[in-house]
Amino acid sequence: MKKLVLCLSFTSAIFAASINFNEADSNVTRINPAQNKNTLLSYNSLIEDAKKSVVNISTSKTITRSNRQSPLDDFFNDPYFKQFFDFNFPQRKGGNEKEVISSLGSGVIISNDGYIVTNNHVVDDTDTITVNLPYSDNEYKAKLIGKDPKTDLAVIKIEAKNLSAITFSDSDNLMEGDLVFALGNPFGVGFSITSGIISALNKDNIGLNQYENFIQTDASINPGNSGGALVDSRGALVGINSAILSRTGGNNGIGFAIPSNMVKDIAKKLIEKGKIERGFLGVTIAPLQGDTKKAYKNKEGALITDVQKGSSADEAGLKRGDLVTKVNEKIIKSPNDLKNYIGTLDLNQKLTLYYERDGESKQVSLILKGENENLNKDVQENIIEGLSLRNLDSKIKNQFQIPSDAKGVFVEKVKEKSRAENSGFKKGDIIIGVGQNEVKNLKDLNLALQQNGKNKFVKIWIYRNGFTTLLVLK
Repeated sequence: MKKLVLCLSFTSAIFAASINFNEADSNVTRINPAQNKNTLLSYNSLIEDAKKSVVNISTSKTITRSNRQSPLDDFFNDPYFKQFFDFNFPQRKGGNEKEVISSLGSGVIISNDGYIVTNNHVVDDTDTITVNLPYSDNEYKAKLIGKDPKTDLAVIKIEAKNLSAITFSDSDNLMEGDLVFALGNPFGVGFSITSGIISALNKDNIGLNQYENFIQTDASINPGNSGGALVDSRGALVGINSAILSRTGGNNGIGFAIPSNMVKDIAKKLIEKGKIERGFLGVTIAPLQGDTKKAYKNKEGALITDVQKGSSADEAGLKRGDLVTKVNEKIIKSPNDLKNYIGTLDLNQKLTLYYERDGESKQVSLILKGENENLNKDVQENIIEGLSLRNLDSKIKNQFQIPSDAKGVFVEKVKEKSRAENSGFKKGDIIIGVGQNEVKNLKDLNLALQQNGKNKFVKIWIYRNGFTTLLVLK
């Protein structure tokens, strides 16, 4: 009985609590958007001009496939197998066979004389680019003007006049909940419009590009929409559709677009110079989190965790532990703010950087070097024709789960149809030796190649997928 009394007493204490809810005003007025019973709500006229600015892009590329006999060929053509499936699988002949691969995407006209912006992944590594204009059967062969893989943007041009160029909106003024429309060519079915809202802004760490500041939307973006327009209810461009987050390949209500202000900046530079020459600060940065905030007066910014030797930051005296809070007039609230802002600045541009060190506010002026100037000791092109090579460092080891004690030269990129690809190199290989010479870095590789360069066939030892493999440089 005593236990029962205690339980009842405890229970009554719980039910003694009370809560007051914030109540919405029940006196509301519902607005009928239709002026009368014969009026329909439609955005057709508002986005009519935007529709004229969105084009279909088709690309093609010729690749070479190996037709060497596979062990599966014998299995599929075994008489025992055939009696169940009643189908003769074609026999493949030895040698190589050329095949044309085609893909589809979208683009947006940004000038009346033929400049079109799209995603880099739509037109990258292709042989031909064909553009179909809206409301027209005419096809145009497009020329690649420039591309920027780090933002996934590219500019192409067709020889045409009096085109309908899109109107740009200021993406800095966007708000979550704004109505938007996605225009493009999904699945190659032809021009299509989907609607939704802006779900989120300033999305980064998605893992798609190096410079990310995405608009997230639930407007349906599907394969083929890449490079198309995301417009507001006025029909003005707020972003270029770039990707979807999906496990199935279809739309799940999470799409990403590159903001129009970033598009304008990159497109202008590509048209003027054909390439992007970014200034490079030379720091590794991280956000302030948890207890680390207690060590700083400022609670927002980009925390410098490492400074690259010889970089602009190093020469300016920046150190590990400095908290960057402002660059020129740009307030820095996060590492992404700093990365994206520096990414908009030109080579050799002077800037003023504000930071906190040991509780004191400081500032320094510096001139941005180019990335290649800072990395030329750690990254080199064409030591071996067709390879982009990098010294194996801790960052690469962590990223690719390479043993911490591994030494060598990392293969960052292999150019198609190059000497290196023909010799069997693949992205992710680690060069550990040339002939009888051990290779620990780019300097070792250069010396070893010089010593073995007179040989008709150069033996190169690589580490791949946990095994040591021998390649012969032809």
